Amino acid sequence: MKHASLLAASTCMLLSLAAGPAAAQFAKKEDAIKYRQSAFTLMASHFGRMTPVVKGQVPYEPEPIKANVALLRTLATLPWAGFGPGTEGGEAKDDIWLDEDGFKQAQQKLQDKLQALSAAADAGDLDRLRQAFGDVGASCKSCHDSYRQKK
Repeated sequence: MKHASLLAASTCMLLSLAAGPAAAQFAKKEDAIKYRQSAFTLMASHFGRMTPVVKGQVPYEPEPIKANVALLRTLATLPWAGFGPGTEGGEAKDDIWLDEDGFKQAQQKLQDKLQALSAAADAGDLDRLRQAFGDVGASCKSCHDSYRQKK
């Protein structure tokens, strides 16, 4: 029950944020860069929390997985507002602004893979979850390879 109320509160807060930033203006490009990097950091955290389960290092418990997937789906709507015109920089390659269609397709691919991950989590099928988890990871990697500068 603790997870459910935490999930509900977090989801409400994140949904209110998701509605606002898309139309928001950032005072400085550094603000947009920090915003998108923060969203990606949270996404990586919630994705990473599922890794030990997927690798079989800890027992599979459906509810925490469902909670992380739900948060991840919400978080995955946030960073794109930080990629507006004039926000170049950070770890983002210029290709984001030169290939807007490709970047939007990568965003949509992530959303599609997250929907499949959500369905797998809801089904409670660990094998299906592992496959969908890998597909989300591959989507992230593909976008990073195309649109993120190497560290």
